[in-house]
Amino acid sequence: MAFDAATPNTRETLRFLACGSVDDGKSSLIGRLLWETGQVMDDTRATLARDSRRFGTTGEAPDLALLLDGLEAERAQGITIDVAYRSFATARRSFLVADTPGHEQYTRNMATGASGCDAAVLLADARRGLLVQTRRHATICALLGIRDLVLAVNKMDLVGFDEAAFHSIAAEFAALATSLGFRSASAVPISARHGDNVTTASAAMPWHDGPPLLTLLEDLPLQRPELAAAPRLPVQWVNRASPDFRGLCGTVAAGIWRRGDAITVATTGATSRIARILGPDGEREQAEAGEAVTLLLAEEIDAAHGDLLAPPDQRPTVASQFAADLVWFDAEPLLPGRDYLLRAGTAWTPCTVTRIRHRLDIATGTTEPADSAAMNEVVLANLSTLQPLAFDPYAECRPTGGLILVDRTSNRTVGAGMIRHALRRAANIHRQAGLVTPAARAALLGQSPRVVWFTGLSGSGKSTIARLVEQRLHAAGRATMLLDGDNLRHGLNRDLGFTEADRVENIRRAGEAAKLLAEAGLIAICAFISPFRADRRMVRDLLPPGSFLEIFVDASLADCIRRDPKGLYAKALAGEIPNFTGIGSVYEPPEAPELILRSTPGTTPEALADAVLARLAAP
Repeated sequence: MAFDAATPNTRETLRFLACGSVDDGKSSLIGRLLWETGQVMDDTRATLARDSRRFGTTGEAPDLALLLDGLEAERAQGITIDVAYRSFATARRSFLVADTPGHEQYTRNMATGASGCDAAVLLADARRGLLVQTRRHATICALLGIRDLVLAVNKMDLVGFDEAAFHSIAAEFAALATSLGFRSASAVPISARHGDNVTTASAAMPWHDGPPLLTLLEDLPLQRPELAAAPRLPVQWVNRASPDFRGLCGTVAAGIWRRGDAITVATTGATSRIARILGPDGEREQAEAGEAVTLLLAEEIDAAHGDLLAPPDQRPTVASQFAADLVWFDAEPLLPGRDYLLRAGTAWTPCTVTRIRHRLDIATGTTEPADSAAMNEVVLANLSTLQPLAFDPYAECRPTGGLILVDRTSNRTVGAGMIRHALRRAANIHRQAGLVTPAARAALLGQSPRVVWFTGLSGSGKSTIARLVEQRLHAAGRATMLLDGDNLRHGLNRDLGFTEADRVENIRRAGEAAKLLAEAGLIAICAFISPFRADRRMVRDLLPPGSFLEIFVDASLADCIRRDPKGLYAKALAGEIPNFTGIGSVYEPPEAPELILRSTPGTTPEALADAVLARLAAP
């Protein structure tokens, strides 16, 4: 079938993604759609013919996958790594398609592509059926709010266009789509390489009485739920072009804003009215979802980058604790208690996952208890942010209900989330300011509160040095309290084991206790292995600048094994203690501690304690 690419299209664009497991033929399918709808120019066809001979596996025929696999690494490996976007049109509709990677390690790219799409074409190899990655992609599509799903059972030519093979896969797909709650789900047998059932009905499959894939896409209902949602504008920038000009700039996330509308800052309630709306083409009367504009207000209000603007009578939820579905991307596991940076819209805030409520079993669709999340797993979790966050439930408004989590050290995007709801009980809990301040308590004691945090391997001598430091400070008239890792595990942390998740929680509780001691005006002396940098940084961030001193007791593993004061290394080396730091679990040395103590043979704990006291006495 030939299509006139220049035919005017009076309908809006359908944004869809092609997804599924690696090597199921996504790029080939999109290449076929581009080829058949007349989107491939003559010069591109010549280049494709040359590249097909170099990279392709289709003999003399053009390898249509190469139209999308633009990266050299992709062409060499025959897989899609990045997300490639292409547009094409028919007489009935225009399309924007995202070709997303199928390999597990690029799941984050697939989720990125899905987040902006209205529908999805999920591919499956007719020889292999629905794989775990196929199910994972379907699940992510459902979580990201895609309501219409089409299963393209590809490579039917490789199973002899067998009707039974198709119907078996289609039945399994129907059950999966029903369990995930898609609004519509269709299945079509195709061969992207040869064009069967892609744009026209295939003579090789007369038993299929449904329309070809392109017709299914033309018939999908096209809705823009963000237009029907309450107006939202995340502030990207405050433009002070002159002393008399103050514009709030951003892209409208949802709804329609009109000149004269009342507007409020969601987190503070500060209210004004829209005096002018400026777009790229000048002044206008209104702006709708997806348009970048500058709003000038009748009365200036305190609004800044990261704020979310909304109508006063349709404000979003504002909360610092909420539940969200998370898709975890990183090789390092998600652990409750770890701190991350959260981005929602234009807002950034430190965030902690306080609890993982359950993990979704991709293969069965059931949930199971979990205390961590590995790469590509999907969990329901409770999150807590340092600053209150303005949001809508993702099911009601995708642009203002989505979030990403970023590692604070590497700046990697480690997860994506879809907010379900605020934790209402948490929203009713407020911090209470006392009549006696931490500064007043410190003044009464005549000292500067500190948290002195000793970290190092077991057997490095940190507990011995910490006890000596406390003894000498007490003799000098200072008010102190010693927190020792072993002691806390007999009381406050007696319910915790030694898994990585339990170790994170162990340090989180210890850090909160140390913070309370410092607020009481004391010098809190803490001795914990605390093997992970992220957890030590979390404790530092709990305290005012300058009041946390990280002291690294640096002893070699060989020296610690030789000392082995508690006989733990001997048991760990014999396999009796799993996850023992330095043997079965990693220790991450501090990168910029306030003090390093070299604990070597011949160095006395007394001398090292003197070094700590000298550091505490320094301005």
